[in-house]
Amino acid sequence: MESNMGKNNVRVLTDSTFDSFVRSPKLSVVDFWAAWCAPCRYLSPVVEELSSEYSDRANFGKLNVDENPSISTLLRIESIPTLLFFKNGKIVDVSIGVVPKEKLVQKIKSLA
Repeated sequence: MESNMGKNNVRVLTDSTFDSFVRSPKLSVVDFWAAWCAPCRYLSPVVEELSSEYSDRANFGKLNVDENPSISTLLRIESIPTLLFFKNGKIVDVSIGVVPKEKLVQKIKSLA
């Protein structure tokens, strides 16, 4: 059986699992990334740390834009890494590029 969990508490999302993941009333943080993207590889461990430290406040997921083009196109993801913050299926905040962990912590604390 294939696991849908990545490292720590980060769920690996697909075009078909994305909607149900972000519809949660709990804050959902989705990392849009690609394997070839160096900044994405830099941000990924930060997202994994946050998923361990803030799993009580938010759900964390990763969506590979190359493998899941439908959601990426629908949401007009033009630059990666992009983190989208959702509540009840609605985008409540956006972070584009590599940002310091502290800034992401502030966003999570203010949104969760």
